[in-house]
Amino acid sequence: MGAQIGALAPTTVRALASDSPHMGHRQQSSGSGAQSEATRRERLLFDFGWRFHFGHASDPSKDFGFGGGDGGAFAKTGELFDPARPDFDDSGWQPIDLPHDFVVTLPFVNDPDLYQFGYKPVGRKYPETSIGWYRRVFEIRQSDTGQRISLEFDGVFRNAMVVLNGIYLGRNLSGYAPFRFDVTNFLRYEGTNVLVVRVDATEHEGWFYEGAGIYRHVWLTKTDPLHIAHEGIYVTSRTDSGDSEQVSIETEIANETDVAKSFRISQTIFDSTGKQVITANSDTLSLGARATQGISQTVQIGNPSLWALESPNLYRLVTTIESANAITDRVETPFGIRSIHFDADHGFFLNGQRVEIKGMCNHQDHAGVGSALPDRLQYFRIARLKEMGVNAYRTSHNPPTPALLDACDRLGMLVMDETRMFSSSPEGLSQLERMVRRDRNHPCVFLWSIGNEEDLQGTPTGARIADTMKRLVRTLDETRPVTLAMNGSWGKGASVILDVQGCNYFHLGDMDKFHAAFPQKPIIGSEEASTLSTRGIYANDLAQGYMSAYDVNRPSWGSLAEDWWNYYAARTFAAGAFVWTGFDYRGEPTPYKWPCISSHFGVMDTCGFPKDTYFYYQGQWSGKTVLHLFPHWNWQGREGQAITVWVYSNCDEVELFLNGKSRGRKSMPLRGHLGWQVNYAPGTLLASGYKNGRAVAEDRRETTGPAARIKLVPDRASIAADERDASVITVSVLDSQNRIVPTASNQVTFETDGPGKILGVGNGDPSSHEPDKPPSELYDSHGALIFARLTGGGTAAAANSLQLLTTRRVFNGFAQLIVQSKMQPGEIRVSASSPALGSASITIQSLPAVNLAVVPRSTTRS
Repeated sequence: MGAQIGALAPTTVRALASDSPHMGHRQQSSGSGAQSEATRRERLLFDFGWRFHFGHASDPSKDFGFGGGDGGAFAKTGELFDPARPDFDDSGWQPIDLPHDFVVTLPFVNDPDLYQFGYKPVGRKYPETSIGWYRRVFEIRQSDTGQRISLEFDGVFRNAMVVLNGIYLGRNLSGYAPFRFDVTNFLRYEGTNVLVVRVDATEHEGWFYEGAGIYRHVWLTKTDPLHIAHEGIYVTSRTDSGDSEQVSIETEIANETDVAKSFRISQTIFDSTGKQVITANSDTLSLGARATQGISQTVQIGNPSLWALESPNLYRLVTTIESANAITDRVETPFGIRSIHFDADHGFFLNGQRVEIKGMCNHQDHAGVGSALPDRLQYFRIARLKEMGVNAYRTSHNPPTPALLDACDRLGMLVMDETRMFSSSPEGLSQLERMVRRDRNHPCVFLWSIGNEEDLQGTPTGARIADTMKRLVRTLDETRPVTLAMNGSWGKGASVILDVQGCNYFHLGDMDKFHAAFPQKPIIGSEEASTLSTRGIYANDLAQGYMSAYDVNRPSWGSLAEDWWNYYAARTFAAGAFVWTGFDYRGEPTPYKWPCISSHFGVMDTCGFPKDTYFYYQGQWSGKTVLHLFPHWNWQGREGQAITVWVYSNCDEVELFLNGKSRGRKSMPLRGHLGWQVNYAPGTLLASGYKNGRAVAEDRRETTGPAARIKLVPDRASIAADERDASVITVSVLDSQNRIVPTASNQVTFETDGPGKILGVGNGDPSSHEPDKPPSELYDSHGALIFARLTGGGTAAAANSLQLLTTRRVFNGFAQLIVQSKMQPGEIRVSASSPALGSASITIQSLPAVNLAVVPRSTTRS
């Protein structure tokens, strides 16, 4: 490790992420990315001012000549890609900002080969919609000469080729792994620079909707030649004695000059209130020319505030490098202090207390935006899960965006962090290393996953792969165990290598037998349930592609919510489990196919609106008093017919009433539900819950009148004017007595006025083929013609006839509107209207943003 300051204690715990909800978790200079007065480091957001255009996977003439054979594309450095020329005319390209998913705007196509991917036309069969070109013109100051400058991509799906000023920088294969390039030598200082990224999404990495494009943030980082290396800080802690915690800090220092450098390193830790806790300074150290050195330091923190699920306390480490009486670098690293431990007989322990994992697996897409989520949506989604009582999140099946881990750090959510490629090849190990180095300072991460349901999992080959991958993880992070989500073959192949056995679906193996055969190996349910349901639907409907919301439907490999939860509750040696899934997601529309385009597995729909099963888990997991009655009570035309009525509750007893008449009082079964058959009559269905004989909760369903008006409710009434923040607006349809109409399906039109824009719309309907994006953001003229051809138009007239207003049908009473700020502060007026319902409006305050460090849009264009 090189120079050592203090005793480097054995590592045992934890570390963590960013103080700014918009800056990601990576190393930062002071000011959340802006240049500080004392250091030359800048980390600038590079999301704004891009241009986009579709290419073509098989016709070079439609792919800007790439691969056309007119001379070698790589024959001379500086001549790659016509769009990389400074005089290239991109006025016909679509102006966009990042993050950007170019698949979410494509039409739905009824092709059986596309059902796993949400019926979006991307892949080898669709060459004209599977290549995306991105172009960004920018300037670099002459005063930046002498600094090291890099471009950092949080994620590009997929097979990205990056070219700067006609110079090939490299490729990145995976759409989920972060990557970076040092571009110091290739920039034009005091001149126009052109960055081009060609994205090739003709191949998939998963079997679900993945989107495509530069769908995560891009950063431009500038540092002094003597600086802290990329992802070069690693913080761990362990209990030293009594109430003291030993914090170990490993720092990689890079000297990218041709002479040796003398320097000092300082570590200062602040608590969550900003109070300085401790400072440690090194002696003068030396680093050779073009060398990198690791520095180990330890400090003691008395009576630390621990990171916990209900009190996710974070510390902030400030690392400073000083050389020749000047600060050359300063990086802030938020982290958390907490202990984790798996026990083969008793499960998982956080800070010495047993915590049953009540987790949810999730893909990364959301209604309205596809895979290109603004950071704020990560917080929205994690908060929805926590309200249910969820305490753990599995990043199925890929490394997440950094903003997701930031949200989990801040809100108190454990994370099983999963790589995409199960392989010990150079590519597989590179993807794993990039994930672990990036994420190891997050206290929320408690488990590394090296794969999911791999074909090789139970074979000797799988064991060798797992062994190499685990060995790599150990060199990067000794504080967290390694697992693999295995759907069978427990005890074989890779299973014997794992620190924690991941079990997908308890009836695909024998967990009791495995525990008896491997009594020292902890077990976690890495995937369970796969219950199928559609929000607000109470009978299976093959024609519409809907599933009943009662907990009665599952695929052959899955289990009902009550079944799997009762199974795990009886086995305290298991650490708990992750449900498949927290949110519905595009693709995998099991058991149906077209017209269904989204999954039914979610406990919430794609918008985050709860299904009925949400309240089963909330009653079992949250600690709140829960009483949930369903279905709705709008059954016109079924008067006198029996309606199945269910109640989820954690009360002792529940009594059901229809129009004031009791239908019986029943004891609540442990980890179960209550049911009645009630002959329908319009009016009020009411459930009353009792604990210790006292009424403590009530829920009712009333027969509503017809739809009469629209209601808009934002999750936040004020947002930051930074062109990134967003407000998630719930759209509901009410009757004349202000009751939500649970069967409403009215078409609603949305508009904004002021410094904001509509980012996307959704409604949670798994068979909706309505566009997620407002028409102004769908396509340039070229893209509109593609859309017209794919939907049967094929002419400019058809392209011009595309809908001009943002509209969406509410689904069973609800829709969702996502509104994003612009750079200017002010009032954003959001309005909604529908025939026969009139209009409604709300105002969102867009407040001046602070500490916003971005690469400005270019003032000069070709």
